[in-house]
Amino acid sequence: MSFENILISILVFLALVFIHEFGHFFMAKLSGIRVEEFALGMGPKVFGKKKGETQYSIRLIPIGGFCKLTGEDGDSDDSKSFTRKPIIVRMAVIFFGPLMNLLLAVLILSLVVTYSPVISEVLIGKPAYEAGIVKGDKILKINEKEIKEWDEVKAIISNNDDLPLNITIKRKGQIEDILVKPVTENIEEGAIIGIKPTLKVKSFSIKQGVKATISTVGLMFDFLFKLFTRRESAEDVSGVIGIFVIINETAKYGLLYVLNLTAFLSINLAIINLLPIPALDGGRLLFLFIEWVRKKPFGAEKEGFINFVGFVMLMIFAAIITFRDLIKFNIINFFR
Repeated sequence: MSFENILISILVFLALVFIHEFGHFFMAKLSGIRVEEFALGMGPKVFGKKKGETQYSIRLIPIGGFCKLTGEDGDSDDSKSFTRKPIIVRMAVIFFGPLMNLLLAVLILSLVVTYSPVISEVLIGKPAYEAGIVKGDKILKINEKEIKEWDEVKAIISNNDDLPLNITIKRKGQIEDILVKPVTENIEEGAIIGIKPTLKVKSFSIKQGVKATISTVGLMFDFLFKLFTRRESAEDVSGVIGIFVIINETAKYGLLYVLNLTAFLSINLAIINLLPIPALDGGRLLFLFIEWVRKKPFGAEKEGFINFVGFVMLMIFAAIITFRDLIKFNIINFFR
């Protein structure tokens, strides 16, 4: 793992947390609820500055964050208390966290991307690697045919029947011809030389972003349903460590790949937080719904205790997933 990719992974985590907590923060401020602290990170405070009635802080562990509201976890007589606001307002404050994650995904997925004939990765041991092609090379021609789009590269290589190709590339301003002989490993895929393209932004479409986000939300709910009905394996579930590794690997291919993964993770964060589990936003929304049906508060002590139990269970679950990730990604392996 390079320092640059580690930094990118941390920034992605912080961006997802920031946009989520900002949703709670924004709606709380708009509703006249006092925000006691807005924090990025967890653990001991590294930096803090108070502005108005809110303490803004950065904490040591760059994972997670919180937006502390007056009266959120207990009754309060303060006029700016969370509990003194109408149910619809409190629901909005809770819901705006996940909503902001969904809006971030829509924004990112609105980028209409296309593949560029600039190489983002060369697979070790494949013909392109053996011939000396490297990451960053731009394919100008193949067998004297001028190349404009990646689809042209893919079509020529896959239909080549394993004959040598004369590939003209541009590297650091220099033009060079390289002879590469493709190989066929999968009949359906056709011949390959072991290269991957770079993504580039072609245009921007909110309509595409909304459709892609809705489609991804549907896929996630389908996965969760299959997971709970044991039609999907829990082995496919990753925690913070697994996500960190995935971001680190994705960063090798370029910014647009990282942005696409960020959109997926942002949707994931929104959906998980909306599940009706105590200590999560969905659990808090469930308590507010019960209060709305009963026409009276659920009870601060009871709700606090249930949320505490839920938080402990989530921490145990997170610890188990983290342990599995450490083994799965060979960070540690106690079975060797």
